[in-house]
Amino acid sequence: MAQISMARLDDEFTGLPLQSLSDAALQRAAELGATHADVRIERIRTGSHALRDGELERSIDDLTLGLAVRVVHEGNWGFAAGITLTAGAAATLAEQAVATARVSAALTTRPVTLAPEPVHAEASWVSAYAINPFDVPEAERIARLRELSHRLLASDGVDHADASVAFVQENTWYADLAGSSITQQRVRVVPEFTAISVSDAGFSSMRTLSPPAGRGWEYLTGTGWDFDAEIAELPDLLAEHVKAPTVEPGRYDLVIDPTNLWLTIHESVAHATELDRALGYEAAYAGTSFATPDQLGTLQYGSELMHVTGDRVTEHGLATVGWDDEGVAAQTFDIVRDGVLVGFQLNRQMAAEQGLARSNGCAFADAPGHIPLQRMPNVSLQPAVDGPSTEELIGQVDDGLYVVGDKSWSIDMQRYNFQFTGQRFFRIRGGRLDGQVRDVAYQATTTDFWRSMRAVGGPETWLLHGAANCGKGQPGQVAPVSHGCPSALFTGVNVLNTRSEGGRA
Repeated sequence: MAQISMARLDDEFTGLPLQSLSDAALQRAAELGATHADVRIERIRTGSHALRDGELERSIDDLTLGLAVRVVHEGNWGFAAGITLTAGAAATLAEQAVATARVSAALTTRPVTLAPEPVHAEASWVSAYAINPFDVPEAERIARLRELSHRLLASDGVDHADASVAFVQENTWYADLAGSSITQQRVRVVPEFTAISVSDAGFSSMRTLSPPAGRGWEYLTGTGWDFDAEIAELPDLLAEHVKAPTVEPGRYDLVIDPTNLWLTIHESVAHATELDRALGYEAAYAGTSFATPDQLGTLQYGSELMHVTGDRVTEHGLATVGWDDEGVAAQTFDIVRDGVLVGFQLNRQMAAEQGLARSNGCAFADAPGHIPLQRMPNVSLQPAVDGPSTEELIGQVDDGLYVVGDKSWSIDMQRYNFQFTGQRFFRIRGGRLDGQVRDVAYQATTTDFWRSMRAVGGPETWLLHGAANCGKGQPGQVAPVSHGCPSALFTGVNVLNTRSEGGRA
């Protein structure tokens, strides 16, 4: 087995001439009159394996390394990036960034100002993991996927099995004219296993519920998630799903497990409270938001039980960092409190434009060749301190459904009208589970749905889930983000039968 690492900064990255490269770029930017300049040097290593029926179909090990310079010159943004890591090339990038700022002056409607941030000199941060996946031999990684695949294939009713894992090591150096210099490293893994049935009843599949996580290879061997236990129960759950009756459409009370609710939070709350979206900056591609700034402090987003926070500090969170890509220290802040919209996700420019003293640290770029955008942090629904267990929530329901696992989703450009399906739907009758049903989707508007939340589970029901591939921007960028939430009870939610609606859940 691989040796446990101490999760320290990678020597290959720290051995680069990080300080001299950034000094060259920052000095040249200052000479050319930039009032702000920052440098990012990033090394991103990405690996993945995919197996079909225990046989390897794809294996990838990819490396991206580059340098980016961003400036504010005469009130205008400029940006340039390259892959040559020499002092001369870094200075040239600063010149190109300033030249870009001069060209963009004709399009600027108001000068760029940035909210202040304390200087963070010689700072460093490493994410919480034990075993770097890249330190594990490839054969050992593939063998673990093959082992779990064969367990699925050995079960009655499982005709095919898919297994995959993606893993990333991301190293970043940030420095700016103010004097900050920050080195960071984070590791994440994204495992997924799917059991597939092909029978007279048709094609059916069921996935593991394991979330992607800011962890290392230890995640696949028992730390943070019991894959062996989940693989053991998956075939029986799939067999029950294959034989399950179709759902009767209508209004139901829903107990939604965090393995499903995280995605509803992502689409209807997290995206809706990105301030650039709310201001219309993303209208050409990612859409707008019904939650506009003029409603801050007044919009009744949900029931008074609803408390949603943004953060970049949750342990093992996919969006967890020490500092964002503008050198802003990680924080926790309220987005919805007592059901009312009280905050947006910000970068330094938007914070200044809104008259705020500081950004809440929501700037991120997915590669050295991309400029930082306002990207969501970990956005989470908080549990009730003395809240009920999932079983107790189910016990409060006379006629309803228990929703487990995410699947497909649909939401409009304003993040208001939506529809979600799931992996497993269990009928609730008289406070007890009464077998699975299928072909289920729940549909609502964002505010109707969250206002119908009648009970929130306690801390023991809370789970950190998320996605490694949230998309935004032109050109497109991908960001990893986690969403923690407890189980929760929603009343009178409209449930559709996807088969009668022309699809399959």
